Amino acid sequence: MAVEVKPAKRIINKAAVPGVADGGAAARAAAQGLRGQPGRGGLAGRQLSDAERDTRLRALALAEEERKRRALSEAEERELARLRAEQEAAEQEAAEAAAAEAAEAAAAEIAAQPMDEASVRQRELEELRRIQEAEKAAAAEAERRRKEAEDARKAEEARKADAAAPRRPAGATEDRGTTAPVAARPGVAPTGRAADDEDEDSPRRKAAGPGKAAPKAPAPAVKAKGGDKRRGGKLTITQALSEDEGQRGRSLAAARRARERERLRQFGRQETQKVTRDVTIPEVITVGDLANRMAERGADVIKTLMRMGVMATITQTIDADTAELVVQELGHRPIRVSEADVEIGVGGGQDRAEDMVPRAPVVTVMGHVDHGKTSLLDALRKTDVASREAGGITQHIGAYQVQLESGSRITFIDTPGHAAFTEMRARGANVTDVVILVVAADDGVMPQTAEAIKHAKAAKVPIIVAINKCDLPAAKPDRVRNELLQHDLVVEALGGDVLDVEVSAKTGLNLDRLEESIILQAEILELKANPGRTAEGVVVEAKLDKGRGPVATVLVKRGTLKVGDIVVAGSEWGRVRALVNDRGATVPQAEPATPVEVLGLNGVPLAGEDMVVVETEAKAREVTEYRQRKKREAEAAKQGRGSLEQMFKQIQAGEAKELPIVIKGDVQGSVEAIAGALEKLTAENTEVKVRVLMSGVGAITESDITLANASKGLVVGFNVRANPQARDMAKRDAVEIRYYSIIYDIIDDVKQMLTGMLAPSLREKFLGNAQILQVFNITKVGKVAGCRVTEGIVKRGAKVRLLRDNVVIHEGTLKTLKRVKDEVKEVREGFECGMAFENYEDIREGDVIEAFEMEEVARVL
Repeated sequence: MAVEVKPAKRIINKAAVPGVADGGAAARAAAQGLRGQPGRGGLAGRQLSDAERDTRLRALALAEEERKRRALSEAEERELARLRAEQEAAEQEAAEAAAAEAAEAAAAEIAAQPMDEASVRQRELEELRRIQEAEKAAAAEAERRRKEAEDARKAEEARKADAAAPRRPAGATEDRGTTAPVAARPGVAPTGRAADDEDEDSPRRKAAGPGKAAPKAPAPAVKAKGGDKRRGGKLTITQALSEDEGQRGRSLAAARRARERERLRQFGRQETQKVTRDVTIPEVITVGDLANRMAERGADVIKTLMRMGVMATITQTIDADTAELVVQELGHRPIRVSEADVEIGVGGGQDRAEDMVPRAPVVTVMGHVDHGKTSLLDALRKTDVASREAGGITQHIGAYQVQLESGSRITFIDTPGHAAFTEMRARGANVTDVVILVVAADDGVMPQTAEAIKHAKAAKVPIIVAINKCDLPAAKPDRVRNELLQHDLVVEALGGDVLDVEVSAKTGLNLDRLEESIILQAEILELKANPGRTAEGVVVEAKLDKGRGPVATVLVKRGTLKVGDIVVAGSEWGRVRALVNDRGATVPQAEPATPVEVLGLNGVPLAGEDMVVVETEAKAREVTEYRQRKKREAEAAKQGRGSLEQMFKQIQAGEAKELPIVIKGDVQGSVEAIAGALEKLTAENTEVKVRVLMSGVGAITESDITLANASKGLVVGFNVRANPQARDMAKRDAVEIRYYSIIYDIIDDVKQMLTGMLAPSLREKFLGNAQILQVFNITKVGKVAGCRVTEGIVKRGAKVRLLRDNVVIHEGTLKTLKRVKDEVKEVREGFECGMAFENYEDIREGDVIEAFEMEEVARVL
């Protein structure tokens, strides 16, 4: 049986086929080598036919051509990607240019039309709408081109996929009985790239390691259409709203700023130039205020100060010199002003003669206490005010207006007559046109009468003497006229020019003559005022009323005060909320020479302060802050550091004692009068002092008790009471509260307290004399003088002086006093005794011993 033996099939790898790596020449050489080597492997004894050899050579040539074509296609693809990127960039630039042209056209259209406020808003909306439409069109065009590019890319990828599929060479068939062509064999790749992938010696194969597939070559970098569009150019509104929602887009504010810059560029406008301002610089100014006046940022001002070496915050104050340097550094013009310039313009100027109209006279009633001033005014007003005054004396300044039967008006100001109200009388004289000097016919000229005459003469106003109480049997009007001569007041009855009227407030005697005298003086003075200007007046009295707040009694001097005016009264200001006349009725305005109560101030002003109307609240604040600062400086200067420290040293050393007092009253004038009267009590005394801790208007509160407790003082309430909380606190802390309604009761009580604080004075009291008759020297006792009492009495323990030829030799005390051998308490005149001095033995016969003692005597202020 014969067995057919077939040669074993041999897989020829890439190393055995050099033609794969170096082209067809290597393949032909390999084929010839195979032909010339019989007997190797299973091919021994068999050679390739010409057809097989040609087929193999043709397959190798096709593989080489495919490799070259693929290398060429990769280069073309890279060039195509670069061209596509350039085209997209050009399209983007074209879209931006179209949007800019649309914006320019809209800006030109806006510039060509009138720019009123309504049309500006409308045109801005139209411009924004046009820009959005242009951007939408550009975005649609870009989207269309992107889709075309995407379709082209997909078609190219499909073409590449088809080209990458393995191809069978034409005419290459698999013959079971013959060796398959190299191109068709499983171990040989049809292309150069595939063969390189299968080559174990290739660099990528070696990098992947044995037994692992080689990594794929990276795809060519093609810019994705959906990348970060913010990097590629301007972001449109459509793209910001529709695409790339997860990415950060350009803000609408940035787009508006860009449009504004473009509009300014189109209109040929430049950036806003720095404005140079005139900056008013007071003596002291805060950094923030200075920045506001220059319209600069506070941070820039602080930086400028830091460069100058000044470290300051926005709320700190700097002096005028530093502020001037800062203003010059920032390019502005400084204008230095004085701090007192804030009051320039407050009060207005002079009135024109044609604007003046007649006004009512202002009459002040002055005189000694209990001479009938208020009763006389009541008789004129047909009212009863005197009965409402505590103790029957006036302690407030009252302002009233009386209308006569003839239609004329007279404004009366009632002043107190007590000695403590000197300042209140002075204020009354300063605001008056005529002074009525009330003198009691039975009492004559008294101290406060003389003081009122001085105030009236200082004010240079005419005086009308009203001799009151002429209905009494003891009335002596002529005596009053003669006493007035001592004060340079000569009445008409004695040939002078001072009017005098004998009146009686109780019976109404000659009240009409008194009114005629007032009207006559007013006509002589030709009193006029301008009611058409801003109001000015003077605060006659001020108080803190529960439920109404600070209330000031104001006498309008010129102008018309109206509800709603902004007023400045001393160091307080406010807006007038209500005006109340002397009858208690609310009025809308007050004309010149009219007294009214003003409600609406933010604090209680001092009595006697001027009140003016200002234009704005800012001006009112500025003026009051300046006045408050000046008042604090004046108080600090008044309480000088040296004198205050000296007083404290005296108090600590026991040389001086003080009585701290907190004063609260119903009206400012009374509080002022009480404080002045108490301070005068100890004006000439250096041992005791009255220290007014605080004086104010209103009820006694917890803060007053706390202040008095801290200083171990007392609280004085004048026509006011403490609230329940203050009473409880005072009881707990043992703080004394004293209530008064009459001012001289306060003065008397405080005077007694100060008297008790005074150290008693020591007074020497003479007891007697004794003459030394003989001197005895006794062992263990010393020298003892045998004496006879020649005058008075000598007591044991008394102080004695030793006189020799009427010269004091020694002063001390007696150690012993004996009569015969017994110790006695005293020895009277005519008796003999023995005496010995304490620690002194230089005594001689003929010396005189004077006995005396010291006694304490209470002192009074």
